[in-house]
Amino acid sequence: MAQAIPFSPWQDRQAPSLDDIQRMATDAFAHMPGDLRRLCGDIIIQVAEFPQDDVLDDMGLESPFDLLGLFQGTGLAHRGHSQTGEMPNMIWLYRRPLLDFWAESDETPGHLSTHVLTHYIRHHSGISADAVHQIHPPPHYDLR
Repeated sequence: MAQAIPFSPWQDRQAPSLDDIQRMATDAFAHMPGDLRRLCGDIIIQVAEFPQDDVLDDMGLESPFDLLGLFQGTGLAHRGHSQTGEMPNMIWLYRRPLLDFWAESDETPGHLSTHVLTHYIRHHSGISADAVHQIHPPPHYDLR
């Protein structure tokens, strides 16, 4: 006779989807100080499963799991006058590398997404690492 498996809170859960991570990142951005959000202007936050092959090639990365996120665009420190045809600034979060990192850490997916997002906002805005530590991220997301 088969033995009953004790109930686990993870028994019927799935890893966060692209939409879940997008919501976490959007919520994290919305809870950042207004001055920081204003510095970001119309930055676009996107979530994809993995970085595109050309991104991996340009960065010399061998595995798509080597990159959790990416800032693409022109940071505030390098901005002059807008040029015609200039693409909007974007921050990419990569779901599968984030989940892989999450599996090896003690962080929640929401906290990890917030940390990576904050890191790339720093790239965009030129804010020092010390100033970033003054940012209070939203509470940890709980998958319960």
